[in-house]
Order: sequence, then structure tokens, then C-alpha cells
Amino acid sequence: MNGGLVRLREIIEHLTPSEKKVAEYILEHPGSMIELSVAQLAEFSGASQAAIVRLCKSMGVKGYQDLKLKVAGDLREAAAESHGYQEIRSNDSIETIVHNVSNNNIQSIRDTVKILDLNQVSRAVEALRRAKRIYFYGIGASNLIGQDAQQKFLRINKMCFCFADPHVQLTSAVTLTEDDVAVGISYSGETREVIASLRAAKQNGATTISISKYGATTLGAFTDIPLCISSTENEIRSGAMASRMTQLNVIDILYLAVASDNYEKSVMFLDRSRQAIRELENGFTKYHK
Repeated sequence: MNGGLVRLREIIEHLTPSEKKVAEYILEHPGSMIELSVAQLAEFSGASQAAIVRLCKSMGVKGYQDLKLKVAGDLREAAAESHGYQEIRSNDSIETIVHNVSNNNIQSIRDTVKILDLNQVSRAVEALRRAKRIYFYGIGASNLIGQDAQQKFLRINKMCFCFADPHVQLTSAVTLTEDDVAVGISYSGETREVIASLRAAKQNGATTISISKYGATTLGAFTDIPLCISSTENEIRSGAMASRMTQLNVIDILYLAVASDNYEKSVMFLDRSRQAIRELENGFTKYHK
């Protein structure tokens, strides 16, 4: 039972001023907050009790007690881990960069696990399992995630596509049917090309899945199955570093869940692909001897 502080960090910039007061107080004083009643938190944060109720709703938690339990869980975990996100700064040593980059990636995955809705994951796996065709849509670094997903799902005999050209993405989206699945990948949830492609796919009856940051986003608002990830993208890490790792992790979860659902056939196709690549590599080696 954790993830309260992660949720707050992810959505704080999109909260109303009164909700933001409460969120800022909780983030600054998480240890004190878990001992406070709603009335006391309202007094200390300078907001109203109604704002606290609205904040809980914005976070997607059941109520104030649920929020306190999640924050308490975060504090227990933080005490055990004794580390958090570290910024990369000028003149850092190689040792520091190795440690901080690796730690940030690990922390992003841990935080994503806290907020990932297992019911939505199950729905996504079922949709992918049933799909005749799967299309992955993403721009820039997110397109690389889509390419990785395409490579994985093809190896277990799932017909899937990932196009780099945004015009081709949109063109393909209008050909989808109710038998297909479209997966939109955008950390911000505001990439217009991905939004356009998923809207077109949805309008044509396809099941839509999004992988984007936690909180209110345009992409997640109309997607059938939103999968939310956590990451801290700022300053030098704004080039989709930690978020890339969380997106890849979610793809791996979906892929392995679909593969395990039809384990024997998946293993058969994986063996075939390994054998084909092995024969290609052996043939290339013989040719150059």
C-alpha cells in the first residue's frame, strides 16, 4: 500500500491552486501528514477540507485514509531504500554519473510499479492477446519503444506494425477495425501526432491503449485502456531517459503476459526465430571465411 507521494509529484502541476497547497504541504511534511486529521491538514496547509477531498479524487485514491496509508507506505519504503532521484550536474565524476543514472532508472521503475493499475494491465493483455493486428504509435524516443515492442510481439506470431513517419502512422490508423489494437506511446500524453493516430484508430473501432505519465493527459482521457508510468523528466534528463526505461518495462510486462498466456506456442515461435537468426549468422560467417 504505497504510491501516494509518487502520485502527488506526477500531478502537482495540473492541480487547482487550493489542491496544490495541500499537495505541497504533504510533499514537504509527509511524516507529519500521516498523523493529521482532515481538519488539521486543512489548517496547516492553508486550504479547505473540501480541497483535500478534491485532491484525493484527483489522485484516484479512495479517500483521505487511503491517501495516508499510501504515504505511510512510501515513507517505510524510503527508509529501507535510502535513495531517490538524483540530478545530473556539471563536472560529476564518471562514478557519480554511473550511480545516479542507474539509480534514477531503477527508481522510475519502482515508482511506476506503485501506480500501475493491475486491472488496466489485465485488460491491455487481453486486448493484445485477441488482436488480429497491433499498431504501435510514437514519435522520437517513444517510437523506439514502439519498434522494440514490434520486434518482441512479432517473435510470438502477433501481427504488429510500428512506423516512424507520423503521416504513415495516421494513414494506418484509419484502416484499423474492431479486431485491431492501437497502442499510443507518449510520456507527456500530449504528443499531437500520437493523439491524432489514436483518435483515428478509436473512431474506426479499434481498442486503444496508451502508455503515458500519471495524471490528466489528453491521450489518456479518451483511451480505452490507459497505462500510467512514473518518471522525473527535468533539466538534463528531459531527453526521455528514465521515462524510456519505464515505458520499456511496461512493454516487457505486456509482452511476457501475452506470451505466457499461450506458452507452448510462444516458445515454439521463439525457437523458430532464434533458429532462423542462428542459421543466418552461421551462413554469413561461412561466406566470409
